[in-house]
This record gives sequence, C-alpha cells and structure tokens, in this order.
Amino acid sequence: MQDLIRNWDGECVVTRYDRATGAWIFIAIHDRTLGMAMGGCRLNTYASPAEGLNDALRLACGMTHKWAAIDFPFGGGKAVLAVPRPPDAATREALLLRFGDLLESLGGIFGTGVDLGTTPQDMNVIGRRSRWVCGRTPEHGGAGDAGPWTALGVHAGMRAACGHAFGAATLEGRTVLLQGTGGVGAPLARRLAADGARVIVTDAIPARATALGTELSADVVAPELAYETPCDIFAPCAIGGVLNARSIPRLCCRIVAGSANNQLEKDEDAERLRAHGILWVPDFVINAGGAIAYGALEMLHWAPERTEQRVAKIFDAVDEILAEAEQKSESPLGGAIRRAERTLARAKTGRNETILQSA
Repeated sequence: MQDLIRNWDGECVVTRYDRATGAWIFIAIHDRTLGMAMGGCRLNTYASPAEGLNDALRLACGMTHKWAAIDFPFGGGKAVLAVPRPPDAATREALLLRFGDLLESLGGIFGTGVDLGTTPQDMNVIGRRSRWVCGRTPEHGGAGDAGPWTALGVHAGMRAACGHAFGAATLEGRTVLLQGTGGVGAPLARRLAADGARVIVTDAIPARATALGTELSADVVAPELAYETPCDIFAPCAIGGVLNARSIPRLCCRIVAGSANNQLEKDEDAERLRAHGILWVPDFVINAGGAIAYGALEMLHWAPERTEQRVAKIFDAVDEILAEAEQKSESPLGGAIRRAERTLARAKTGRNETILQSA
C-alpha cells in the first residue's frame, strides 16, 4: 500500500483501520484546485486492502476529471470502506458512524455521497456525525436518489452523440440496449421510451430486466448476448471494465454511451473502439448528472430548476468533446482529459494571480 500511495499523483490519503469490523477506510483526496474534494463513499469487499486502496486512488482521480470536464466547483476525492465481509445492519451502522466521525474531523476538505454499496439511508447515518455528506433522503434534508439525475445527463449526452453519429440529435427511432436496469438504467429506459426509442434491456438480475421490459414493452436479452445484439447505442449502466479487447470486437453498435464508471478496462480501449467505428462518449462526462445534483442541491443550495438546467449542459460538453475528437481524428478520451486539464490550468492561473495581487 505504501508503494501505491507513493506513486500516486494526488494530494493525500487518509487511512484508518476499523478494528471492530476489520474494515479499512480510505479517503483519497486527489486535487482541490476547483474547490473541496467531493466523491462518493463506496462500501465493498476486496481481495486485499491494497485493492480497496487502489480503487479509492483511481476513483478519486476520475472525480477530478469529472468535475473539471464539466467545469463545476469541486475537486476530486473518493472514500472506500473495504469490508472483509458484508456487514449486518448493526455492524454497518456502527461502521458508518465511525466513518462520519473521521469525515467530520477533516474539517470540510472532503465531502461524500452515495456510491457503489451505499444508499441514501447510509448517508442519513453518516450525516448524524458529519455535515459533509450529501445524498441523504429528502426527509433528512437531502436530495434523495441521484439515479434520475444521472439518467438526465446520460440522456442529454446520448442526444449529442446521435448528432455526431447520425446527423440529428434525437433518439426517436433509435435502438438503445441498456446493460443494467438499476438506479440509473431504469429511469434512463423510461426517458428513452418516452422519446420514441426502441429499448432493449439486460441485467445480471434477470427478474429486474423482465419487470422493466414488461413495463415499457421493451425487448429483454440475456446478459451474455448483450454485446452481439444489434443496436444503435450500447449503454453500459452497471459495472465498469466492460469495454476491452475481448468485448469490443463483439459490439454491434455505432455509439457507446452509458452511466457506468470506468467503462474502459484500459485507456487504449478508447482507441480500439474508434478503430472499430464506434463512437464512445467518455463516462466521466456523460454520467456527471448525479454528482452535479448532489453538489448543487445540497452543497451549493441551488434550486431544482437551476440544477436541471446545469445537468442539461452535459449535452454541450459532450458535443464539444466529440467535435474535437472528429477534428483531430482521435478517440474522445484525449479531448475529455484535455478539457479537464484546461479547466484546472485556468483555475490555477487565476488563483496564482489572486495571490500575487494580494501579496
């Protein structure tokens, strides 16, 4: 773990071993150029504590790129609670309360919210000990489920991608295959159906896919057939790492655009997608709607209408990134990262000028 931290380019890592549960708590703070670090709290089991730490480091860097690519005033960070086994209800609550104490002790340099393995109810528990938490249930003063907000942003990004791939920024008549029908996939599917798209769904939990398929009169395919199923847009909305040297040649789509984090197994898979004639929308841009909503509604105290307008601007970000990729004949990944780096550079320049003026 020492080597992982030493070779990381972030600011700092807060580490605590929770003796009562055997869990390792990692808070990775990558870059606060734009503001306090903000990122979800992930609760998961790992083969080793080092894998949990590596997840935190990687995801914190991704949050820096996410916030900067959409030019939103937060920095990149992530919390990981690496548990040795799924905790029972009482053990879970006690662990989250201790995590809340740790979060509060940092004095506002990091704020957290819902992520893989945690829920708005978990944020309610953490919020009993720390003010630096968002994503609580509405009755506890929070914004509730971020899934519909993420779906709103993905929907906007999909429309932008259609404009580049098909010449019209509309989803009407397009076939969209959703891999994952959970908190984001389900509301996204409903938006797509309302747009007149043909929706195909698949899920690792077959009953969930079947229920949504029945609701929307959508086709349902087995998970193992998802990559070979012809569609206009393939939307990964579940686990990451699904785009790789093994899966990309199997894809039968023109666009890949979905909410899952870290969709690429390796960065070079972005170029592999381009070589196969597939337009990929960088995940850390198109899936930013939920993060925007949490930050805007709970940290910046924006009205829902203003927040919705800001999430809708994901369309513009995706449109500009894809236009740059076309101009440079490259995958959109490079342009998305450069966009984030330009935002950070402007912020650093402005901060340095302020320091010089006040000296």
